[in-house]
Amino acid sequence: MRSTAVQDLFDLLKATLTDRYQIEREIGSGGMATVFLARDLKHGRQVAVKALRCELAAAIGPQRFLNEIRITANLHHPHILPLFDSGVADGYPYYVMPFVRGESLRRKLIREGRLPIREALEIAVTVAKALAYAHEQSVVHRDIKPENILLHRGEVLVADFGIALALHAARSSRLTPVGFSPGTPHYMSPEQAGGKADVDGRSDAYSLACVLYEMIAGEPPFSGHCVRTILNGHVNERPPSLRVVQPSVPKRIERVVRKALAKLPVDRFASVGQFAEALAS
Repeated sequence: MRSTAVQDLFDLLKATLTDRYQIEREIGSGGMATVFLARDLKHGRQVAVKALRCELAAAIGPQRFLNEIRITANLHHPHILPLFDSGVADGYPYYVMPFVRGESLRRKLIREGRLPIREALEIAVTVAKALAYAHEQSVVHRDIKPENILLHRGEVLVADFGIALALHAARSSRLTPVGFSPGTPHYMSPEQAGGKADVDGRSDAYSLACVLYEMIAGEPPFSGHCVRTILNGHVNERPPSLRVVQPSVPKRIERVVRKALAKLPVDRFASVGQFAEALAS
C-alpha cells in the first residue's frame, strides 16, 4: 500500500506535469527520492521521473539542485544513464531519465549473493570507463554503489550523477538535521568518510573498488552495525584480503583491488582509467 506522502507526491506530480508527462505508478523509493513510471507525451516513450524527498529538497534548494543536475545533461556516454529533463513541481525538484526495464546491481547481488569473477570484472571495467569519461568532463559521481549501477540485456549503465552533485554543492549544516550527506557509508572513500569537502576521481575509483569487492566476496570490505564503525573502517582499517574470503580470486586481481582501496589517494591508481586497464590486463 502506498504511503500518504508518496500518494500526495504522486497526485502533485500528476496534476503539475499533466501537459508533459502522464504519471502512471511508483516504481521505487529510497532515502533521497521517489521514482515514478511515466509516459513522455511529447515523444511517446516511457520514462522514469525521480522526485526528491521534501526534506532534501528544502535542504538543497530547488534552484541549486537544478543548477547542479544540468551539468549531467552534458554527459553523453553509452554507459551513463542520460538526463532527459528536470524542473520543479510545486517546490519538489525532479528529473527525468530513460525507463530501464532491467535491474540494479543491488537487486542482482541480493538474488545471487556474489557474482562469478569474470562477470564482476566486466561490470567493474565498464563502470570505470563510464566514470573515466565523466572525470574528463570534470564531473565526479561521489556516490558509486550497487543501487546506482543498472543492468539491462547485458548492458551496464551508471545512474544518478545528479543527486550526489547537488548534495556536494549544498554541503552544509543544513543537511545534518535531515540525515543526508554525499556518499553511502559502505562505499565512501576515506577522504569522504573523513569529511573532506573536495574529492577527485580517485574517490570514485575507491568506491568502485568497494563495489567490485562486494561482487566477488558477497559483502563490502567494511561493514558494521553503525555508520561510525563503517566509516572508521574506511579511514583506519585494512580490508580482509579478497583471496581469504574468495580463494579463487587471481593474485593479480587481489593486488589491483588492494591498490584501489589504498587509504591515501596518492597510493591508488592515478585515474579510474588506469584502474580499468589494470583489471582488464
